[in-house]
This record gives sequence, C-alpha cells and structure tokens, in this order.
Amino acid sequence: MEYSKEAIDRQAKIQAMKDAGIICYANHFHGKQDISDIRTHESELKDVNELMENGSVGTFKTAGRIMSSRGMGKLVFGKIRDHSGDIQMCFMRDKVDFNTGKEIIQSLEIWGETKTAFKIAEKFCQVWDYIGITWDLFLTKHGELTVFVKEFQVLSKSVRPLPEKFHGVTDQETIYRQRYLDLIMSDDSYNRFRLRSKFVKSLRDFYHNNEFIEIETPTLGNAASWAAAAPFITHHNDYDEEFFLRISPETALKQATVWRFERVVEFTRNFRNEGSDPSHMQEFSAIEHYGVWWNYKDNMQFTEDMFDFVFTQIPELSKKVEMKDKQGNARMVNFQTPWQRIDYVAGVKEACGIDVSSYFVGDEKKLITDIKAAWVLFEGMDKMGVPTLIDYLYKKVLRPSIVGPAFVYNYPKTMQPLARQSDENADIVEQFQVVVNGWEIIKAYSELVDPKIQAQNFDDQSGAIERGDEEATTWDDDFVLAMEYGMPCQSGWGMWIERVFSLLTGQENLRDVVLFPLMKSEKNWEEVKNEEK
Repeated sequence: MEYSKEAIDRQAKIQAMKDAGIICYANHFHGKQDISDIRTHESELKDVNELMENGSVGTFKTAGRIMSSRGMGKLVFGKIRDHSGDIQMCFMRDKVDFNTGKEIIQSLEIWGETKTAFKIAEKFCQVWDYIGITWDLFLTKHGELTVFVKEFQVLSKSVRPLPEKFHGVTDQETIYRQRYLDLIMSDDSYNRFRLRSKFVKSLRDFYHNNEFIEIETPTLGNAASWAAAAPFITHHNDYDEEFFLRISPETALKQATVWRFERVVEFTRNFRNEGSDPSHMQEFSAIEHYGVWWNYKDNMQFTEDMFDFVFTQIPELSKKVEMKDKQGNARMVNFQTPWQRIDYVAGVKEACGIDVSSYFVGDEKKLITDIKAAWVLFEGMDKMGVPTLIDYLYKKVLRPSIVGPAFVYNYPKTMQPLARQSDENADIVEQFQVVVNGWEIIKAYSELVDPKIQAQNFDDQSGAIERGDEEATTWDDDFVLAMEYGMPCQSGWGMWIERVFSLLTGQENLRDVVLFPLMKSEKNWEEVKNEEK
C-alpha cells in the first residue's frame, strides 16, 4: 500500500504516542451523549469568563471525529462530529487534561520533550481522528454554541487524511468503492442512507400491523425456477452438486402456505446474473409476500395502502417527485392513490400492433417475424422463447412511456408459469406490475395452485431452455410435490427496495442508494480505464 507524506507523518506520531504509553485505539468510551442532545442543554450555559478563569467541571460527555482544527495562541478551536451532527469545541492552555487511556495527566514526554495536554491536543490530535471529551457549554461572542473541553482522550487515530480531490464529492467511482469517505463528507449521502433505514422499518411495521409472519428461505437451491432470469451458479463441494443463488424466494414462500401460514413475508437478498445499468443490479434487496385467500386485485389495494402508510410515517418523503427518464426528460410522478390501471395486452397492441395474447410456446418464429415487421429489434431475439420475446417487446414499446405509478395488468398466459389464468379469458393470467417512470418496481399475481397445470407450465418452459433461452424458468420437483398436498388460493407480490427508494429520493442510479454496490475488482477497473485512454 502506498502512503502520502502526510500519512507517513501521521504514522510517526502514532508510534511516538504509543511509545509514550498512550492508547491510540481505545476499547470503549462509556457514557457518550449524542451531539444533537448537547444542543438541548442551552439552558445550562456557563459564563465564558468563568470558564476561562476556572476551567470546565466536565458536566457532559461526548465522542466523535475531529472535522477541523485551528490554533489561536492559548486556544484551539475545532469541530467534532458524530452520527447526529457536529459542534464547535474549544481547548484552552492550562485548563485541559489528557486521558492516556490509562491515567489522566497534565503533561507527558513525547519524542524526548515534555508536552502539555494542550500541546497534545494541538499537535497530536489531527483532523479525522476520533476523540472523546468531557465539557461544559457556552456561547462565543459571535453566538456559536461551543463546548469548553475539560478532558480529552484519543479513541482512534486516523492514518490517512481525506484526499483533497474528494472534497465536493466529484469522483463517482471513489464514492462507490469507498463509501465511508462519501459518508464523512456528504450530508446528503449520510441522510439518504439513514432515510433508507427508516423507509425499510416503515415497511416492516406495515406488514406486522397487517398480521404477516416474517420467515426466511434458502439462499442456495437445487433449481433456478423462482423467476425468469439467468441464475448465478455455484458448486457445493461436499454434495458435489451445482446449486443456484436465489433469484427469488417465491416457491419456498408459497410452500409455507401449505403449512398453515396464511400471510408470509420475507425481506430478502436476490441474485440475477444479468446486465448491469443504472436501473439493474445483480444483487439487490427485495420484499416478497403471499396472502392466502387474496387475488391480484386484493394485492393492488394492499399496495396502495402500503404506500399511503409509508408517506404518513415518513414526512421527509414527498408524494410528488420530479424524475428524469432515460432520455433525460423531466417527469413529475405523483404517488397519490388511486393509481393508474393499464391493460398489458391492449397497451402493447396499441403501441406496435401486435396482440401478444395470441402467441404460445412454439410460436417463436412467427412472433419474431411479426416483431421485426413492426420495426422493433433487440439483441438475442433469435434464441428467445415466446415469454422472453413478449417481455422484451413490452419493455421496448410500452413500459418506457409509462410515468405512473401505474398497475400494468392482464398478462399473456405464456408470460408467467407461476400465475393463475383468468376465469374469463384462458389466454390471460391475473398478474400486475407497478411501473414508475419506466421502471418496474413491483410484480404480483394471483397464484397458480393447480399442480397439473403447474407441471405442464414447467414442461413448456423447459423447451425454451433447450432452445437457448437463459431466462426461462426450470423445473422444480419439490414445489410441484408441495402443491399436490393442497395449496390454498393466494396472491403473491415482490418489490425491489432499491428501485422504489431511488425513485422516492430522486436518484437516477441504484448504486446511489446502496451502501456497498457490487463493483468490478480494482485490478479490472484499472484495465478498463487504461483501455479508454
């Protein structure tokens, strides 16, 4: 690892402090108060002249990172920051003590010289270090709330200074790879991730309020049958067998309904081995639930109720959000319920003239010919089965135009092998997606619970796999077996957390709402940058 001149200087000071018996990396700091709490104690302000004369008695206690420091003769002023905010601190010569982590002292020998506690604060406590302090509160002559430090302790020394080039948060690659730097410098980023936590909690509260039981399903499985997407494949050494990372927890959650659970939900991590762009990630957070005795229309109502609840719980979120589409055009999205309803089959037909409900497994050649005749092209279409072809067609001609939020419903039967067909139209399944600004954020349907039809649908999907369609769904024997014991009618629902939160906070890239987004290795990234040069 390479170190700058300043980093080398910092390492030398750390070693000198250790040689002097100072603990530079503490194992605890008890009794810490949040800096936001400090600001509630303005009624306990001390007279500045009294503090200058007699020093602080150390009424309060806090800890945080030094954000700035400046010497002014017998005074040192600085900023200290914790998770709740920052505040100015003041050290005064002859009025401050130093806690070495072993004892409280007024002076100490470092590098062969006697250093007072004040000098240690001035010369050996550097910006980005973590310190703990005891203090009393006062107002400067400019009216700034300030803590007058009685005693300080080094809690963690920073070896590296923050890179100057990082100020202003301009290097996006550095932000994603070293998110901790972004969180230090950017209040917007820090507050966004705090808000994400609050958002997820509100969703959990809504499920608990609606009597859902939260369960966990396997991340590894014997089959990749849980959604139409290419899986990540790994090898289980002990079993000497290939396993698949979870695309979706769907089949496992539905099996739980066979076991008497009527409302189940999982907050999950899913993995899909597909393309990466601002609206797609190979690893993402999702929520999936199943409500027994529901159909897809019940799930529509549940969805609107959920969003109404979230906006009530989190006033920082606005129902009206300005977003940009993929072409950079500004759109205003209003999450006020009720939301728009769009018929999938009718919408695609209106957009390009193709009735996608009239194509079935085995009609690939005819559908490809008709798509090309409508002057629509997309890569790899000659290897796709009918379900994937229809999906890609919809994403080309209809979805980008939807501002939403909109429930897109009435899907062709061939699109979804796990969904229940409509009683009114056997070529349609009872499915919907919620689309916002051209992004799919939720998928739901009335579940197929007939084991014979389910087995046939799996057989049909297998033919697509043989033709080279990597996104087709594979057979799942365990799922069909469970269904044969009796699976109650139900409706299921899945939501992509990052997509929803990105839209609600006006972010155009999913990585801006993921603390640690998956990135190419730094070695490979350097090769990419060199090739671009």
